[in-house]
Amino acid sequence: MGYIEELRALVSHQPLILVGTAVGVLNHNGEILLQKRHDGRWGVPGGFLELGESTEEAGRREVLEETGIQLGKLELVNVISGKEHFVKLPNGDEFYPVTVVYICKDITGGELKVDGVETVDAKFFKLNELPDSLNPLVKKLIYSYLPKQ
Repeated sequence: MGYIEELRALVSHQPLILVGTAVGVLNHNGEILLQKRHDGRWGVPGGFLELGESTEEAGRREVLEETGIQLGKLELVNVISGKEHFVKLPNGDEFYPVTVVYICKDITGGELKVDGVETVDAKFFKLNELPDSLNPLVKKLIYSYLPKQ
């Protein structure tokens, strides 16, 4: 059982503040790595921190687990938080995310593959050919930090 599951066992569905990361991974062609989740939406890889983990460690771990890609240097680009990002999950769990956003142009290894658990598809997209079902917040972030090609 992970940290969040243990915390939920204690507080049930009460709102929590949860810290996570999101990583915009760019290949040598300037294309961005997106993952398709089970809800059919595309987004950048990322997830919540485990106890004792840095945001950089969590970003690298999540990208590796979800897409098979190993990362080197991460560049901090934003921290997203606030009441407008409040989430209520179908199971009743509520949380306010604090998301540390990175860009990484330093792919150090691995090959693109999906985990089948959180990711049903993963591929690199040209910035002017992003999928229609891209998470709107992710799209806004991409265009804020990366120029359209």
